[in-house]
Amino acid sequence: PGVRLDAGVETGSVIGPAWDSLLAKLIVTGATREQALQRAARALAEFQVEGMATAIPFHRAVVTDPAFTADPFTIHTRWIETEFVNEIKPFAAPAEADAEDEAGRETVVVEVGGKRLEVSLPSSLGMSLARTGLAAGAKPKRRAAKKAGSAASGDSLASPMQGTIVKVAVEEGQEVKEGDLVVVLEAMKMEQPLNAHRSGTVKGLTAEVGGSVSSGALICEIKD
Repeated sequence: PGVRLDAGVETGSVIGPAWDSLLAKLIVTGATREQALQRAARALAEFQVEGMATAIPFHRAVVTDPAFTADPFTIHTRWIETEFVNEIKPFAAPAEADAEDEAGRETVVVEVGGKRLEVSLPSSLGMSLARTGLAAGAKPKRRAAKKAGSAASGDSLASPMQGTIVKVAVEEGQEVKEGDLVVVLEAMKMEQPLNAHRSGTVKGLTAEVGGSVSSGALICEIKD
């Protein structure tokens, strides 16, 4: 009593990338707010969803944060951006975590809204970002790693994120120059262009408008 879970998915369900997917609703009640918070913290601690990133770690942090547990609570509309201390580790599936341990990480400096930020990424993903121009002008800084990861081919243009293809700007066999638009991805309601990382001929183009791609999926190769 006091804890209810409504879920719309089960093991084997496919979660699409086109919107913020609601997997389940955890509803907790109590005789007092304090009791409800305690039940919520326990229910969230026991709540497990494997195979994808979810908001569960964020909710675990919020229900124990003094700003939320205080009476009255002091949460406001910009609390996350201005006061929330985010110590939540980025999601990594077990296989990805093992690969990161082997390949190491690198830091890429990006500019968002006029502010320069350092973003820590798995080495292979960082190289993909650099090749597609998403981190144009950034200077990757290699962190200590056990050994070099398996770098993608210099001809390959890979998707840096999971998303949906909304535009294909090239054709198989077309000559492109470095920086030319190849495809446009939509992820989390935002469009992201992927540009040619080198000059050459487009080969093995598999992207189609409306098609879904996973992070690291090959878009095409650009060969001499």
